Amino acid sequence: MDPSPAPGPTRVPTPTPTPTLASAEEHVPASIASLREHYCNLCAEKSQKINPFILNILQEVDEECKKGLEKGIILNIAGNNRLMPVQRVTGEDFWTLSRILKKNPYIIGLDVRYNLLSHVGAYYAAKLLEKQLNIIYLNLMFNDIGPDGGELIAKVLHKNTTLKYLRMTGNKIENKGGMFFAAMLQVNSSLEKLDLGDCDLGMQSVIAFATVLTQNKAIRGINLNRPILYGEQEESTVHIGHMLKENHCLVELHVCKHDIKNYGIKQLCDALYLNTSLRYLDVSCNKITRDGMVYLADVLKSNTTLEIIDLSFNRIENAGASYLSESLTSHNRTLKVLSVVSNNIEGEGLVALSQSMKTNPTLTNIYVWGNKFDEATCMAYSDLIQMGRLQPDNTDVEPFVVDDHVYLAEVSNGLKKHYYWTPTYGEAYGHSSNAGFALVPIGHHL
Repeated sequence: MDPSPAPGPTRVPTPTPTPTLASAEEHVPASIASLREHYCNLCAEKSQKINPFILNILQEVDEECKKGLEKGIILNIAGNNRLMPVQRVTGEDFWTLSRILKKNPYIIGLDVRYNLLSHVGAYYAAKLLEKQLNIIYLNLMFNDIGPDGGELIAKVLHKNTTLKYLRMTGNKIENKGGMFFAAMLQVNSSLEKLDLGDCDLGMQSVIAFATVLTQNKAIRGINLNRPILYGEQEESTVHIGHMLKENHCLVELHVCKHDIKNYGIKQLCDALYLNTSLRYLDVSCNKITRDGMVYLADVLKSNTTLEIIDLSFNRIENAGASYLSESLTSHNRTLKVLSVVSNNIEGEGLVALSQSMKTNPTLTNIYVWGNKFDEATCMAYSDLIQMGRLQPDNTDVEPFVVDDHVYLAEVSNGLKKHYYWTPTYGEAYGHSSNAGFALVPIGHHL
């Protein structure tokens, strides 16, 4: 079971004031004391068994509220918590929660990841989005929601104008559910970030998203990781490339596990010559080789918007790393973060990348673990860290010395270390472990 952050309320800055949020602060005192009591009363009224996990979380929220509410609250009821006994939230439990949230406008976000909501919970989540107009963040990841549940949530978003970030990660809504979400984006003009990673989307729905995003001007970040694609023609990248040529609002794009090869990365790079908005490109876990780096290195010579590129778990090797280092040394001065984790790069390529950091003042973060370190590599990155050019929090390696030889150890830093899980202790959303989301912040949470 994955660990998660300590449960309970998380304070986040309130978004741009709206009449509903302004009135929320005025009416907070009247509703604070009734939160836990309201839950018990609703359970008694419907002869429903009280969930002790929810009861404990609501008690923490009550205590937090008594201290004063200057900011909105994200209610965290993650089902993979390890700090206390967890009775996972079911669809029926979520009905009770939704009833409580409707009457508490100071709660602006809900995180119920890793629970058992299923179709019943999706129905009540849709009802919540329909009635509660203060929710700006909803995390439903890994809740066994299928295509029909996805349809319910997508359709209610046709009229919802307040939700900013929806996370459906890991719910198998499949191609059918994906098509409903694509249709929703034709109408919805308020949602800013949508995560449909690991949702078993099909080729049809991926193409539909690419088509819709040529017109949608609200979405600033989208995650389409790991669709179920058949065939070797890389159709999805052709359509996504076309979208990037037309769309000048999208800031963050995740296309992991799309089976992208060199032809596919060429399609994306051709589009990046014309795109003026994309700052974060995630093409990790694909099949890109050194030949694909020729196209990316060339576009980096002229592109002035890309700030983060994630190439982790491809196979660019020494030649690919050398192409990139040449562009970063002589031309590009806008890229801030580069991840080449596990790319079969040896000493020559890794040293070339380290040398580019000495002449490029903009590149601040580089992640290289999982490649083949020789002594020259270890010395190069050790020198960067010791001279202060590379901050320890901005890389995933740390030098140590044994018998007068320098070696590199792995450090738990990266672009999105806490995408699927968050630590039991410590900072859940710290910059060092989630540099990608920290440097390009869209949505309050991952």
